[in-house]
Amino acid sequence: MDGRGQTSTTAAARYTLPPSRLSSEDILFCIDVDPESLVEMKNTSVSGRPFTRLESIKQAILLFINAKLAINPDHRFAYFALGKSPFWLKKEFSSDVDSALAAFRGITVDSSAAGHADLTHLFRVANHEAKKSRAQNRILRVILLYCRSSVAPHHQWPATQKLFTLDVIYLHDKPGPDNCPQKVYDGLVDALEQVSEYEAYIFESGQGLTRVLFRHMCLLLSHPQQRCVQDDIDIPKSLTRKLPVVDAAPADQECVPVSSQ
Repeated sequence: MDGRGQTSTTAAARYTLPPSRLSSEDILFCIDVDPESLVEMKNTSVSGRPFTRLESIKQAILLFINAKLAINPDHRFAYFALGKSPFWLKKEFSSDVDSALAAFRGITVDSSAAGHADLTHLFRVANHEAKKSRAQNRILRVILLYCRSSVAPHHQWPATQKLFTLDVIYLHDKPGPDNCPQKVYDGLVDALEQVSEYEAYIFESGQGLTRVLFRHMCLLLSHPQQRCVQDDIDIPKSLTRKLPVVDAAPADQECVPVSSQ
C-alpha cells in the first residue's frame, strides 16, 4: 500500500504543469500575389466558376480570423503581400474582421514577381513588429501562404535572431518538368526552422481542394506556446463506421432451439 501511494504521488508530481498564461497573438498574414495565385482550384462557386487559389486563401483567412477571435477576442491581425518583394496591405494590427476585407481589396497580382521570392524584408518587418508585441506582453506570428511551384524562396537572416514564429501553407502544382515543388517545400522548411521562436508548422497541398486548405488553416489555430511537434499531430482523424454492438449470450446459459410448432 505504501509503495503504491508513493508511486502515485511521484507520477502526479511528474506530470503536473505549473499554471501559466498564454500571450495574446499579433498575427501577420503574408499572401503570395504571384501569377500562380490565379491558378484555379477544383472547387467551383455557385455560378459554376472555379475559385482561384487567391480567392480560396481569402476565404481561409476569414475562417481563421473568426475562429481565432472566438477563442480569444484579444488576438490581432495585419496583412502583407508577397510579390517580387513583400509589401504592406494593412499595417495596423486590429481585431476587426472588416480590416481583413479592406486589406483584400488592396490585393493585386504582381506579374513581375515570377522567378523571384525574397523573404528577407518580410523577416525584417516581422522582427521589428515582434519587438513591439513583446513590449505589450504579446507574441508575433507570421502565416505565409505561398503558391509558387517552381520558385524556391530565399532570404538572408541570422540564425540567432528568433523573435517570432513562421507558419506556412504551401499550395502548388503536381511535380512536372517545369516545376519542383519538393525543392520549394524544402526551402520553406529551412526558412521556418531558422527564424521561428516556437514550434512552427508547414502544410502543403497539390490537390487543388479548398477543404484541404481550410483543414490546414484550422490546424494553425493552435497557439505556438502550447503546440506539440508537427510529427505528433494526429488530427483530424478519419471517420469510420461504428458497427452495432451485438449482445453475446452468457457463457453459463445454453441456447435452446425453439420449435415453431
